Amino acid sequence: MLMVQDKLVSDELIEEQFICNLSKCKGACCWEGDMGAPLEDEELPILKRIYPQVRPFLSEEGQKLIDAEGVYDIFKDEDDTQFGTRLLPDGRCAFLTFTKSGIAQCGIEKAWKAGATDFQKPISCHLYPIRVSKNEIAGFEALNYDVWDICSAACQLGKEQQMPVYQFLKEAIIRKYGVEFYDELDATALFMQNKK
Repeated sequence: MLMVQDKLVSDELIEEQFICNLSKCKGACCWEGDMGAPLEDEELPILKRIYPQVRPFLSEEGQKLIDAEGVYDIFKDEDDTQFGTRLLPDGRCAFLTFTKSGIAQCGIEKAWKAGATDFQKPISCHLYPIRVSKNEIAGFEALNYDVWDICSAACQLGKEQQMPVYQFLKEAIIRKYGVEFYDELDATALFMQNKK
């Protein structure tokens, strides 16, 4: 692990390669898994606020579920309680839509691209395959690389293009932590590469 500013950063963000390959996976991360996209506390009121603008960009099934049950759900396990996007009965994110070619597309991001809302999408989706874990008691955040077999085509494409995970996610990292953080991470990566 590396320390960048006050965040712990997994070496894998620098050492592993990744480029989303939607033509291969079709955006399976939007319908696989056992909970919706993790949401930060400050995103909960934002999703409620923007839902009227986002609603026309969603499937009818997604609209009906969110209208009836709300924009997010609570997922509990023995150690933790997390908020996540609401899931349809088959496990798909309720905000999920599909392009004509069958590739998953975020309805929130569609609304943002159309200028209907000022919120791009949940930061956990934007940062994926980086997952952020927080330890409130110890007071730290850790950025980890989430390895998932559905992303094998992304790993392959990343290796072919020699694209480190953190560089692929530059825009998302800057959105979450700012330019100075990204620049420091980039300088650390360069230093590590030169040491080899």
